[in-house]
Amino acid sequence: MGGSYYESNADLLNIELQLLLDAIFLRYGYDFRDYSKAHIKRRILHRLSISQLSTVTELQDRILRSREFFIDFLDDLSINVTEMFRDPEFYKSFRENIIPKLKTYTFFKIWHAGCATGEEVYSLAILLQEEGLLDRCQVYATDFNRKVLEIAKEGVYQKADIEQYERNYQLSGGKKKLADYYQSMYGSVMLNKELSNRIVFADHNLVTDSVFAEVNLILCRNVLIYFEKKLQDNVMYLLYQSLVPSGILCLGTKESIKFTRVEKLFDIVDEKQKIYKKKIV
Repeated sequence: MGGSYYESNADLLNIELQLLLDAIFLRYGYDFRDYSKAHIKRRILHRLSISQLSTVTELQDRILRSREFFIDFLDDLSINVTEMFRDPEFYKSFRENIIPKLKTYTFFKIWHAGCATGEEVYSLAILLQEEGLLDRCQVYATDFNRKVLEIAKEGVYQKADIEQYERNYQLSGGKKKLADYYQSMYGSVMLNKELSNRIVFADHNLVTDSVFAEVNLILCRNVLIYFEKKLQDNVMYLLYQSLVPSGILCLGTKESIKFTRVEKLFDIVDEKQKIYKKKIV
């Protein structure tokens, strides 16, 4: 309904979208105003198409009057595209370039920012366990969407996805079988609890919240691509501030520190896999 209504009213749509994002920030404190406009527009028009609402203004009215509806709406804007050992070449590079450095620490802290439903943070935990490092670290996994954080805490995933996850795991340099790390239960699998013993799941918003913790390693992969340039720059500086000197930053393959204020404050570890090391200033 909403999409067709706006076909000849693009300017009106843009005005209503901006008013909606302003209203969400004022009412709930979530700031999507510097997210990619294409991403925001696509997700909101999708919500209109599956609802009984015709305009963004009607959607705004319902969001402002119903916190429950707003929490459901957050799922539309949340970035939850993920899978275990996503981009296997990244994990291969991680084993080769980062693990030797981590092995020099008696204890270290990791921040996995924008963890979504948790598949990638559990992948990291498996890798660390295989390298004998899981008991030496504390992993903080954060997201602004509390619903996906609850899924991540449970560590239960669809069995239909496991075949792809197993392929990713083997391509990433896995040393066992992925089945060694979960129990099957009907149409799902539950990851071993020993993996989550070192993980703290917490609510944190990269856009509006400050430094989460001082850590040795940050993974913030495939999140920044959904932000406009100004917001990318702000979040990149937040990540920089959160790292100890010589700390490691891991971004997604389509992301980069180039053209940000921190570009000259990092050394390149692996340009292709977007792994960087904070310089000692």
